[in-house]
Amino acid sequence: MAYWLLKSEPDAWSWDQMVKAGAKGTAWTGIRNHTAKLNMKKMKKGDRGFFYHSNVGKEIVGIVEVIKEAYADPTAETGSPWVCVDVKAVIALKTPVTLAAIKAEPKLSEIQLLKQSRLSLPAITEAEWKLLCKMGGR
Repeated sequence: MAYWLLKSEPDAWSWDQMVKAGAKGTAWTGIRNHTAKLNMKKMKKGDRGFFYHSNVGKEIVGIVEVIKEAYADPTAETGSPWVCVDVKAVIALKTPVTLAAIKAEPKLSEIQLLKQSRLSLPAITEAEWKLLCKMGGR
């Protein structure tokens, strides 16, 4: 299993909306960065990701699961290279993990979220995943 961090501006698509989508989940569309696209193509059914509120909140608030692997993004022009995956909400963190808390944790100094802060879909290592889950009460 691989781990990811999916960023969303809560005024565009929030954790509450993700939860409301239920078991059918939602297409994670609109990614227009080549590194993020390559990460999305690596995502496999069953992979887990953190749901991160960007811009407003700047915190990990929940865990999602990939339920459909990469396919052509329906929000992109026909023939474009952009893809999306489908994800569903799994569980909310008991305690949101803020960006400030991530920056303050020495064991997370190499996390891709900090190293490539503008990347909308960074990979998370297994060690980072376990630590962030612990920080979030999971």
